[in-house]
Amino acid sequence: MHSREVQIAKDLLAIRAVFLRPDEPFTWASGIQSPIYCDNRLILSAPAVRTEVEQAIADTVLEAYPGTEVLMGTSTAGIAHAAIAAQFLSLPMGYVRSGAKDHGRQNRIEGKLLPGQKVVVVEDLISTGGSVLEVVQALREAGAEVLGVVSIFTYGMAKGLARLKEAGVKNISLTNFDTLVRVAAEEGYIAQADVERLLRFRDHPEDESWRNA
Repeated sequence: MHSREVQIAKDLLAIRAVFLRPDEPFTWASGIQSPIYCDNRLILSAPAVRTEVEQAIADTVLEAYPGTEVLMGTSTAGIAHAAIAAQFLSLPMGYVRSGAKDHGRQNRIEGKLLPGQKVVVVEDLISTGGSVLEVVQALREAGAEVLGVVSIFTYGMAKGLARLKEAGVKNISLTNFDTLVRVAAEEGYIAQADVERLLRFRDHPEDESWRNA
């Protein structure tokens, strides 16, 4: 585990942006029973963690996507993170709506974006990848060159990884499900015996056999 991945995982657990509850799973909108609930919006309410996360986003953009000209946040969770990281980098930013406005100029992309500009998308959370890929597609249709994505957290689910690969989209996450689960066990948030069944959930979230593993 890389030190940055571990530290961000510790931060998310400490501010309770991530809950792990393998014995009392949460129900997702899809009906899936999940041992994890992630709310990265809470990062914005924790100044020290917020600074660390936004600096990590900025550093990742510099390291992995040289030549970036614009940051674009996903609506709505990625907007604030894109704005703060862009401030650190002295870059312009904007965001992509989930759909075009039905009034005014009917924009879907907010902020100035010129055809051919090199863009990095900032996302808070990636599970199956559907939402962030819609954003990437909108930017590509507008003529942008999408270098890739920086996300705060990813589940690393097979479906999401396959979708990103098929679309030719590179994603770098500050931390991930595997790291977070192992850190949670080391820090006493969950029992060590829970690690294996949580990783089984990641591999097959629709299969509830992980609950009795």
